[in-house]
Amino acid sequence: MKNFNPKIVKQIVLLVILLFGNIFAEGVTKVGTAAATFLRIPVGARAAGMGSSFASMAKDPSALYWNPSIISTMESNALMIDHSPWLPGIDFDFVGIVLPFESFGTIGISATMLQTDEMDVTTPESPMGTGETFTASSIALGFSYGRNLTDKFSIGGTFKYIRETIYNSSASGIAFDVGTIYETPFAGIRLGASISNFGTKMQMTGEDLNVRVDIAPDQEGNNQSVVGKLNTDEFDLPLTMRIGLSGEIINNDFARITLSADGINPNDNSQSVNVGTEIALLNETFRLRGGYKDLFLKENENAFTFGFDVNEIHLFSGVKITAAYSFQQFIHLRNSNRFTLIIHF
Repeated sequence: MKNFNPKIVKQIVLLVILLFGNIFAEGVTKVGTAAATFLRIPVGARAAGMGSSFASMAKDPSALYWNPSIISTMESNALMIDHSPWLPGIDFDFVGIVLPFESFGTIGISATMLQTDEMDVTTPESPMGTGETFTASSIALGFSYGRNLTDKFSIGGTFKYIRETIYNSSASGIAFDVGTIYETPFAGIRLGASISNFGTKMQMTGEDLNVRVDIAPDQEGNNQSVVGKLNTDEFDLPLTMRIGLSGEIINNDFARITLSADGINPNDNSQSVNVGTEIALLNETFRLRGGYKDLFLKENENAFTFGFDVNEIHLFSGVKITAAYSFQQFIHLRNSNRFTLIIHF
């Protein structure tokens, strides 16, 4: 068993500086220029509790979101159900299943969903509501595959179909994720990297964009109710590159303490860093964690996170469950709670 080694901390710090050194560079942020931004909402209470520093950590079905290569390191089937009352009037859900096959590799199937409460339809003529209601929703369906190339290095990828709907209009697209995970020779420090949401542009279409127009307002006797269509812009998906490092500074019969850090480079915001730590006690039965999301990001809305879980409780032969909770603090918006259940079978 490993005990505390200060060299590990020094190596983690050095690698973080090398990998994330350009995080402070100034540049155009392009905030709010991507579609389907629900794809950037973190998945899993464990990851959320660690400040979303999870590109090299996720050894459960949340890897389908963070880094699909890591599913290849899983040794048993697992089903994950994740729910969060994300923001006022908005619910976020994720369901994923991972199925390892010894000779073929590991496959995963996932669904990510965002749903609003019903809202009143208002118009200039009826600012208090027309009596009708509408909702907005987003969904992404993914199929993933991961494979070990060596006992230290794995690769993986995900194909996703994405659709967003509001009232009678919608937009759809497809995207790909790719990732790698490598256990370095530096005292077992893990290096993970992933690129998420590389795909098509999305453009809103539908009945709500139809308008009546008078194509010749200066002429009399022409048709004044020609149906026209508003042409909306196309928007990129929220392409995100993550590079993550994690490692144990203490790992013995009594406890494990893991540190992790992720560098984030999105196409619709500035670069930032997520950091987190996890403390495992009682032979991994109980785990505490905390972190901070989007360090060094200007006008950061995120703050501290924390969480805990009860890990791999045996129900009956071959079936274990993990129940997790996390809390994410926002600076201006309502804080978010997250609940995750993982069934190992």
